[in-house]
Amino acid sequence: MENLGLWIALGILGLIVLWFIAAYNGLISWRNAVKNAWSQIDVQLKRRYDLIPNLVNTVKGYAKHEQQILENVTKARSACLEAKTPKDQMNADNMLTGTLKTLFAVAENYPELKANQNFLALQEELSSTENKISFARQFYNDTVMTYNTKLQSIPTNIIASICSFTAEAFWQTPEAERQNVKVEF
Repeated sequence: MENLGLWIALGILGLIVLWFIAAYNGLISWRNAVKNAWSQIDVQLKRRYDLIPNLVNTVKGYAKHEQQILENVTKARSACLEAKTPKDQMNADNMLTGTLKTLFAVAENYPELKANQNFLALQEELSSTENKISFARQFYNDTVMTYNTKLQSIPTNIIASICSFTAEAFWQTPEAERQNVKVEF
């Protein structure tokens, strides 16, 4: 009878250890999924950064007196390349997105530029890249949501706490882009 109690206790302990291992491995898997999702954003951002110098050089020939805008785009690109953490990267990328919008708005004032095949091809490539970045951000946020939910849910929150897992930040839209667009006729 005593041996049966010992075997039951060992069985329960074994199940707890197996559960702990499975929960820990699940958290590791989701943490790596978040890193992978971030890498996908990073790949698309790199692609975008590589297109920007060509775009700026194409616009330079047509919009010589728009030098400040071109400098802002170049500075924003540099800030993106120098960002070290995902949060810094997010902030720098949001700044770059704003400067690119300004650049394309200025390009509307130059009919010769809008008709230039190089500019049109670069604009199309950048637009395609922006769509890919958007999808990668959405995937990243979905993955972060699942990971953070696991960190906060019972019973995996116990293991997350013991093993020092930390929540990841969502990619967020800057406040300025959340404002309603004012349309006037």
